[in-house]
Amino acid sequence: MRTRSQQRLHGAALLGVLALVLLAAAPPSEAPGPSAGARPTVARCELDGVVDAGSGSYLKDCVARAEAEGHGALLVRLDTPGGSLDSTRVIVRAFLASRVPVLVWVGPSGAHAGSAGVFVTLASNLAAMAPGTNIGAAHPVVGIEGQDPEAAGGKQLARKVENDAVAFAESIARQRGRNVAWAASSVRDSASVPAEKARELRVVEHVAPTEEEFLAWADGRRVEVAGGESVRLATANASVIPLTPSLSQRTVHALAHPSVVYLLFLVAALGLVVEMSHPGAIAPGLIGGVALVLALVASSALPVRTGALVLLLVGAALIVAELFVTSGLLGATGVVLLALGGLFLVDRFDPGWFVDRSFHLAWEWVVPTTVVLAGAAAYVAYRSAQTRRLPQQGGDAGLVGEHGTALASVSPEQGEVFVHGERWRATSPAPIRPGAPVVVRRVEGLMLFVDEVKT
Repeated sequence: MRTRSQQRLHGAALLGVLALVLLAAAPPSEAPGPSAGARPTVARCELDGVVDAGSGSYLKDCVARAEAEGHGALLVRLDTPGGSLDSTRVIVRAFLASRVPVLVWVGPSGAHAGSAGVFVTLASNLAAMAPGTNIGAAHPVVGIEGQDPEAAGGKQLARKVENDAVAFAESIARQRGRNVAWAASSVRDSASVPAEKARELRVVEHVAPTEEEFLAWADGRRVEVAGGESVRLATANASVIPLTPSLSQRTVHALAHPSVVYLLFLVAALGLVVEMSHPGAIAPGLIGGVALVLALVASSALPVRTGALVLLLVGAALIVAELFVTSGLLGATGVVLLALGGLFLVDRFDPGWFVDRSFHLAWEWVVPTTVVLAGAAAYVAYRSAQTRRLPQQGGDAGLVGEHGTALASVSPEQGEVFVHGERWRATSPAPIRPGAPVVVRRVEGLMLFVDEVKT
C-alpha cells in the first residue's frame, strides 16, 4: 500500500506535469514595449537576394513581430534583383497595413532595388539609398527566350501584365506621397536611377551611406501609419534589434535558386529510378525521396516548367537503362535530356515574376554536371561490357575449372572435396587420397567430377 507521503509526491508530480503542459500550450506572451524614458528600439531585418515565398513570409513576420514587441520602427536593408510578384504583394500589403513605421535602406554601396525591389521600396514610410546604389527596371518580361516578348507572348497578354504592374506601382507611390510618374516609368520604360537622382525625383527621401546615419536623419520626423495615425520617429541612438528568419523561411529562401532546384531534381530522379530498377536498395530511394520533397518545396517558390521536369526524369531513366543495355546511345541521349531540362527548368518569362535575365540556370552548373554524368555513364557502360566478356563465376558453370582439396578418399563411387569454400560430394575415375589437390572437370546436380592435380 502507498503511504501518505508517497501519495503526496505522486500528486505533486501530476500537478507539475499538468502545469508544464498548460505552459507549453499557452500562447507566447508578447514582449513588453519600451518603457517611458528607456532607450528606443528599432527592429531590423534584411531582404537579400531574390524575392520568393521564404523572404515574403519573413518580411511579413518582421512587421508582425515589430508591432507585437512594441518597437519604434522597422528597418529593412534591401538588396534584390527582383522576384515573385505574389511574394512582393505579400510584403507590400504588410508594409501598408503596418502600425509600425517601416524604413527601407537600399545598401550597402553596390546594392540595388531592382524589379520587385521597386515596389517594396515605394511601400515604405521612409526610404534611403546608399551612394553607389540604384533603383528601377521593374518592367515585366513576358514571352519566349530568344524572341520579342510581345510578339511571342501576345501583345494583349503583355499589355495586360504591364498595365497591372503600372497600376500597382502608381497606387503605392500615391499612397506614400512619392513620384507617381517615375513609378509608372520604372514599369513601362524600365527606368532606373542612381541614389542621388532617386532623391531628386522623390523616389526616396534620403541618401545615407550607413544604416546609423539613416536612423539619425529619420529621428524626429512624422510619418503616417495604418489607420491614419501620425507617429513621430525616435530612431537616433536607438538600440537595433535584429529579427532572424525561421528555419523554414531560411530553407525556402536558400533552396529558391535555379541551380539548387536543378541539382535536387537531378538527385531525386536518379535516386528514384535506381531504386525502381533495384528494389530493396533503400538508400537510393530514400535519398531520392528526400531530394524530391526539397525540390518540390523549392519549385513552389520558382516559376518551374513542367516539361523540363519530364526531361530530367526521362534523362535519368535512360542513364540507368544504359547500365542494362550497354548501347551507348541511351546514356548519351539521357545526358542530353538532362542538360536540356536544366536549361529550360526556370521560366524567366513568367508574368508572375519580376527578375532580370541573370536569374537562370547558368552554364557553369549545366556543363560540369553533364560532363560528370556522361563520364560516369561511359565508365559504367565500359565496365559492364567487360564483365559480360568474363567467364561465368556463379552456378554450375562457375565451378568448372575451380581447384580444391580432397577431404576424404575419392573413388569412382564416392568421395568428398572442399571447393569454392563449400563441401561437395565428388567422384573421380582414379582414386584420390585425402588432402590431395583436385580440379573440377564437370558438374551434375550436386555431384562434382574431379581429377587429381599432379604436382
